[in-house]
Amino acid sequence: MRAFIFPGQGSQAVGMGKALAEASPVAREVFQEVDDALGQHLYRLMTEGPAEELLLTENSQAAIMANAIATLRVLEREGNVRLADKAEYVAGHSLGEYTALCAAGALDVATTARLLKLRGLAMQAAVPVGEGAMAALLGADLDKARAISEAASEGEVCTVANDNDPSQVVLSGAKGAIDRVIAIAKEHGAKKAVLLPVSAPFHCPLMQPAADAMEKALADARIEAPLVPVFANVTAAAVGDPDTIRRLLVEQVTGMVRWRESVLVMADAGVDQFVEFGAKVLTGMVKRIAPDAATVSVVSMDDIEALLKTL
Repeated sequence: MRAFIFPGQGSQAVGMGKALAEASPVAREVFQEVDDALGQHLYRLMTEGPAEELLLTENSQAAIMANAIATLRVLEREGNVRLADKAEYVAGHSLGEYTALCAAGALDVATTARLLKLRGLAMQAAVPVGEGAMAALLGADLDKARAISEAASEGEVCTVANDNDPSQVVLSGAKGAIDRVIAIAKEHGAKKAVLLPVSAPFHCPLMQPAADAMEKALADARIEAPLVPVFANVTAAAVGDPDTIRRLLVEQVTGMVRWRESVLVMADAGVDQFVEFGAKVLTGMVKRIAPDAATVSVVSMDDIEALLKTL
């Protein structure tokens, strides 16, 4: 069994998608569709930068989605394959859940791009710059991370944002609390705590204004039943009902990304190959969660051609 998986924020880089677009008109179509939907030259920003502008949440989320969907579409159309015939599940990390829904036909590309643009803007606006932060705990499992967040909170928001794998958990919250996380992490058993270069404290209660904005936007968005079940970040369970998808996407803004659990559940269900589109980020996590599973990262035309030989 196979799952197609899609990366989250942090996987953007200037130059992304350029070689693929130069090699395939299918990729160029996707990038143009996203540009048209947003009314901006996002593809130019992806390929030429500047990096600091691409890093902005309002741009990076749609860019990461566009790159992953372009990669998948090239595989499907030039390889003459259907996702529903080659994958039993799709899943994505944080914003990657939107990409997964788009890949599985629950959302069209234009709608996905507009939702992610709004999501990025709303997340950025929810907390003034400098008042929130995020830190990755290395060498800490979920229980240890929760103990550290509790010890560091001192009345401020400090919660688990991403349970990524058995040795990496991300905390999110008020800047003061995250500063304390960095200071006390080692004495509480973590190998290291690293401040993340993000512009807002994602996946914590401080994001409630963004959740409210997404609830309004998703209420009006057309969502179809996906071709294959999509794993929801906040439940670590497969979902296919459009109304449930809508509700869980709202909860995801403030809720924990249960990536480790999602991979475990898929592996327990029989998934023995995870194929990541658009980056080489999630496959490393998967190997730490389910060491016996095969992983493939698909970024380039060569990657696509190699995958086609195995499907």
